[in-house]
Amino acid sequence: MAKDPVLILDRLSVSYAGSVALNGVSLAVQAEELICVIGANGAGKTSLIRTIAGIVRPSSGRIRWCGRDITGMSPWEICELGIAQVAEGRELFPSLTVEENLLIGGSLKRARGRRDVNLRRVYELFPKLDERRRQSAGTLSGGEQQMVAIGRAMMSEPEMIMLDEPSIGLSPVLTGVMFNVVKALHSQKITILLVEQNVASSLSIGDRGYVLENGAVVLDGTGKDLLSNDEVRRAYLGL
Repeated sequence: MAKDPVLILDRLSVSYAGSVALNGVSLAVQAEELICVIGANGAGKTSLIRTIAGIVRPSSGRIRWCGRDITGMSPWEICELGIAQVAEGRELFPSLTVEENLLIGGSLKRARGRRDVNLRRVYELFPKLDERRRQSAGTLSGGEQQMVAIGRAMMSEPEMIMLDEPSIGLSPVLTGVMFNVVKALHSQKITILLVEQNVASSLSIGDRGYVLENGAVVLDGTGKDLLSNDEVRRAYLGL
């Protein structure tokens, strides 16, 4: 028997100053799934992440997490429920050290008792960060900063991590490394909502995916099915 989804979006709509960013989006995420949300610039991907995180309030629709209506909750409350966000652009504190940035992620009540354990876990996944733990985050490379951003999310003891364009601005080699990191997180049974413009790489590792256009879901299916879909191949893969 299929389990109930941990995250349900029900006809979620968001508007900014009269401009529609999301238009009746409905989707569901099961525990331990890796879900990809793909689409062009301006399709509404970042608005989706920010609305789930409580940064943006929806104009209509509901968000349910583990059976609880979390629509309109504050970002802090949503973090305490186990939903972590890795924002596009990383949003680190550049003057703080790598370890100071990571420890900020462990300041939630749900995670305080396991800060040392989680710090070791982050350094095991990202040995480079262990080497640079006393270095200012602002002096790191783009790929290393993305590692810190993901590590900070891991420090919060998340049940789900939302990744907003984790490969943006990275070289092809580092992009491959980043997708391997996402696969590693998935193997640790963390639920993942991945927003990406790198369609081929994201769908190749995703359990399922949703295609956003003009703020609405126009296609959904398994990662494999969407990769072989003619519309997706023409629009996003140039095939």
